[in-house]
Amino acid sequence: MTISLAKNQTISLEKQTSSLSSVSMGLGWDPVKAGGFFGKLLGGASEIDLDASCILFDAQKQVLDNIWFQQLQSRDGSIQHSGDNRTGEGEGDDETIQVDLNRLPANVQTLVFTVNSFQGQTFDKVANAYCRIVDLATRKELARFDLGEKGSHTGVVMAALQRTASGWNMTAIGTPTNGRTVQDLLNLAAQAVPA
Repeated sequence: MTISLAKNQTISLEKQTSSLSSVSMGLGWDPVKAGGFFGKLLGGASEIDLDASCILFDAQKQVLDNIWFQQLQSRDGSIQHSGDNRTGEGEGDDETIQVDLNRLPANVQTLVFTVNSFQGQTFDKVANAYCRIVDLATRKELARFDLGEKGSHTGVVMAALQRTASGWNMTAIGTPTNGRTVQDLLNLAAQAVPA
């Protein structure tokens, strides 16, 4: 059973599955459909280019690596990005970031997932945005967080996966921000790392 998270809610992913070894963070979205005569004439929607990213932090909240559309793999090879989707069209996840939890270096304490609009389109133009964590071994969706907050922001610090003594936890963050690339979101992501 999928758990739908509320903003700032934390759950244990280990309670959802017996042996969690690799996960996928999926990001999905649609462009807001334009209304009225001209909206219908132009097909009802425009393309929205959102970018999913993953920032790796150590226990002191120092950035170790980041994975995004210009670096599709972590330096150690444990994290893989699916590539850039520039439209948001189609069903299901538009971008995914796969994480081999067993191969992550021991000094990686937290993974923070962010989304931003490289072209500066605001979240007023985004519909049905979500992030979700899937157990890659079973293909079971473990948790989902809807990013429904509208506004003039161009980025969101979405969620964090954190290594604990009892396994991995997921925290829904949902903090809106502005930035065109993952580098613009590094400081806010560090502040959002769960204590």
